[in-house]
Amino acid sequence: GKQFLIVGTKNKVVDSVARAAIRARLHKFGNLRTEQKTGGLNRLSKRDATMLKRQLSRLQTDLGGIKYMTRFPDIVIIVDQQEEYTALRECITLEIPTICLIDTNSNPDLADISIPTNDDAIASIQLILNKLVIAVRFR
Repeated sequence: GKQFLIVGTKNKVVDSVARAAIRARLHKFGNLRTEQKTGGLNRLSKRDATMLKRQLSRLQTDLGGIKYMTRFPDIVIIVDQQEEYTALRECITLEIPTICLIDTNSNPDLADISIPTNDDAIASIQLILNKLVIAVRFR
């Protein structure tokens, strides 16, 4: 029942953040994609299939975890502390625990948990996000 939010807006990390969010939170999104891939949408009427396809498209483009949250997240994962400094300040103000992926030129004392990484290396960000998502989901 825990909710978490992943923040990352750098062009290099947006896809990684979106993939992690899809795996972690949007079961409906996953179910719709499965139905589409297995041909389940073809068994529906044209009107219903079109509505579901439109909804799937909207979920893909508007994949902002905030829209689906009914309360503040229990934890926020921030990719690149310097780039997302405003989000970090908001979390500190609202007393929301944070995990930050930080580069060598960042202050590790600002976040509750700091993970040093090269925030420009997509592979390392994906690996760390995958591990964090698994840890948060099954806690």
